[in-house]
Amino acid sequence: MSGSTQAHSVVAPSQLSRRIAGTLVIVYAVITMIPLVWIVLTSFKTPPDSIAYPPKVMFTPSLEGYVNLFTTRTRQSPEVIAQLPPPTTWYDKLVRSRNMVIAGPSNVIPRFVNSIIIAFGSTFLAVVLGTLAAYGFSRFRVPLKDDLLFFILSTRMMPPIAVAIPIYLMYRELGLSDTRLGMILLYTAVNVSLAVWLLKGFIDEIPREYEEAAMIDGYTRLQAFRKAVLPQAATGIAATAIFCLIFAWNEYAFAVLLTSGTAQTMPPFIPFIIGEGGQDWPAVAAATTLFVIPIFVFTILLRKHLLRGITFGAVRK
Repeated sequence: MSGSTQAHSVVAPSQLSRRIAGTLVIVYAVITMIPLVWIVLTSFKTPPDSIAYPPKVMFTPSLEGYVNLFTTRTRQSPEVIAQLPPPTTWYDKLVRSRNMVIAGPSNVIPRFVNSIIIAFGSTFLAVVLGTLAAYGFSRFRVPLKDDLLFFILSTRMMPPIAVAIPIYLMYRELGLSDTRLGMILLYTAVNVSLAVWLLKGFIDEIPREYEEAAMIDGYTRLQAFRKAVLPQAATGIAATAIFCLIFAWNEYAFAVLLTSGTAQTMPPFIPFIIGEGGQDWPAVAAATTLFVIPIFVFTILLRKHLLRGITFGAVRK
C-alpha cells in the first residue's frame, strides 16, 4: 500500500513550470539555429556584402555564391569580353558582370557524390556489423565479454590524429589511399564500436521470449533474429544509423590526410574554395548549405525513431 501511495503522490509539473521549460527550450533552439541561418543568408549575398562591416542583415539576394560554387571562372579584360557572343543564360550574364567567363564546372559535384557514397556506405556496414555483434554479446556467453566490450569502446578514446599517421602509412602500402573503399572501411571500423555499444543496450531490452517462441514454432536462430529481434530493434537501429552517419558525414581529420582528389569528400573541399582575391565566402556558405541538406533530411525522416531511441530503456518496468 505504501508503495502504491507513493506512486500516486507524484505531483505533476505546474503550468508555470511547463511554460518556463518551454520558453527555455525555444530560446535554446533559436540560439543554436542562428549560425545555420546566418550561413544560409550568406550564401545569397554578394562577396562585398558577405564581408561588410557591420554585417548586413538586409541585402539584395544574389545567386553569385552558388554560381561560383558550381563553376570555375577566368578573369578577362573588358576588350575580350566585348568580343564574346552575348550571354545566353542568367549565370553567364552574372559572371560577365564581374569581368569573368565560365571556364567549366567545378569539382563540387564529385566531392558531394564521394561524401554520399562514403558516409552512407560506411554507415550501412557499421550498422549491419554492429547489430550482429551486439546480438552476439547480448544473447550468448562470450568469453571475456566485458573485456572485449571495453576494448571496442577504447578505440574511440583517442583523437583521430593520434592514429592518422600509422593509418596513412598502412593505406599507402595497401593502395587504399585516396580511394572510396579505403574511406568506407576506415569509417566503418571507427563507427562499429559506437554501433555495438548503442545496439547492445537496445537488444538487451528485447525479451528473449520472442525469439524462443519463434524457434519453438520451427524457425532457426537466424530466422528468429530476422523476424523477431530486428523489428523490435528497428528504433535502436535507426538512432544508431543517424549517429554513425553524422560522424562519417562530418569527419575531417582522416579525410584531409587520406584523400586529395579521387575520393576527397566535402569537409576538406569546402575550406579551400578560393575566389578572386581570397576566400569566396558566399561560395563557402553555399557549399555548407548544400552539405547540410542530406543529413538534415535523413534526420527529419527518422526523427521519430531518434526520439524514441535516445529515450528507450530510460524507464524500466
